Amino acid sequence: MNEETQRAPSWLSRRFARVSDGVANATDHLHQSRRPLWQYFLGGVLVCLALIGVWLLLREWLKPTPAPAVPTIPVVAAVAQTGDVPVYLTGIGTVQAYNTVTVHVQVDGTLAKVVFVEGQYVQAGDLLAQIDPRPLQAQLDQVVAAKARDEALLANARLDLVRYQNLAAQNAIALQERDTQIALVAQDAATVEKDQAQIDYARVQLGFTAITSPIAGVTGVRMIDAGNIVNATETTALVVVTQIEPISVLFTLPEDDVGVVNREMAAGSLTVAALSRVDNKVLDRGTVLLINNQIDPTTGTVELKATFPNKNHVLWPGQFVDVQLLIETRHAAVTVPSAAVQIGPQGVYAYVVKADNTVQMQSIKVSAANAGGPLALIESGVSAGERVVVDGQMTLHPGARVKLVSATRSPK
Repeated sequence: MNEETQRAPSWLSRRFARVSDGVANATDHLHQSRRPLWQYFLGGVLVCLALIGVWLLLREWLKPTPAPAVPTIPVVAAVAQTGDVPVYLTGIGTVQAYNTVTVHVQVDGTLAKVVFVEGQYVQAGDLLAQIDPRPLQAQLDQVVAAKARDEALLANARLDLVRYQNLAAQNAIALQERDTQIALVAQDAATVEKDQAQIDYARVQLGFTAITSPIAGVTGVRMIDAGNIVNATETTALVVVTQIEPISVLFTLPEDDVGVVNREMAAGSLTVAALSRVDNKVLDRGTVLLINNQIDPTTGTVELKATFPNKNHVLWPGQFVDVQLLIETRHAAVTVPSAAVQIGPQGVYAYVVKADNTVQMQSIKVSAANAGGPLALIESGVSAGERVVVDGQMTLHPGARVKLVSATRSPK
């Protein structure tokens, strides 16, 4: 123990002694528990792997979340077209027979036979039924015989007149006798003419026993059967014949269209189409025959009559049809399917598909002409070649991204 140690206080000497003993003990323990080097290397590798895993997890946790993808809305689109567009006025019409004839008997007698079949198409002059002609044939024979008798009397009176004229010229008889014979000849001649009139009447009556169709058309239900006694005063008809080729359609238009129709009719005949109310199929095409001479004040409409050939008999009396009256044809007009036209609080609009497949709400102006047809006539707002949405508008909003399910051209 050196000199400084000797001069240190006693408590410091004790503390120093305990530290020295502790270091000595630790050194001995180290020497006793020394491990191999590979264990320390393996521990370091595991610690490094653990640190790398923690770093990777932290990087995923701290990675920014990407924005959700904007959904696309499936729609059906069509391309606006230009071309010649027919302009129609539309109305609802009723098919009417061109002619309807109720066939009555015109002479009394027994209905011997009925020749026609109900629903049969007959021509004018075709036999429909036959009344027993024998009574009227007998009457005709009677007046024919009476005429022959009276003609013989007339011939004899004329011969006597020649004799009386010769005798009167010789002053052999009184002139009164000659004049009486002249009157007798005139009387007999009138009798013969009367007989001829009776013959004509009897032949007409006999002709009425053969009941024929006065027009070409379709027969209806038979209302008198063969074997019945018929007379000309009966109100019951034998049958009704309806002419359906050609056929007429009566339809109405608003009173505001009267001026346009009159103007176009003055320029030439107007073409009209009759369409089925079920599938809007064109049944037949015809021409306007007339526009009525007055407007119905209760409805504010005017009635028109059109005639159709009806060669295929697709129009039938009493049938309701839609009518399209062609007024004009507009050239180089822009059209879109009518389904593309929408009506909102701000007016009429359509969704236009832009180049980046987003939609824009575009205000448009639609012509009142051809309203209700498959095409809408666009006056402004959409140009030819632009794509417009025709189905799926309910889920759209301005700027929405769309997916075209099918893009079609406007129907012709």
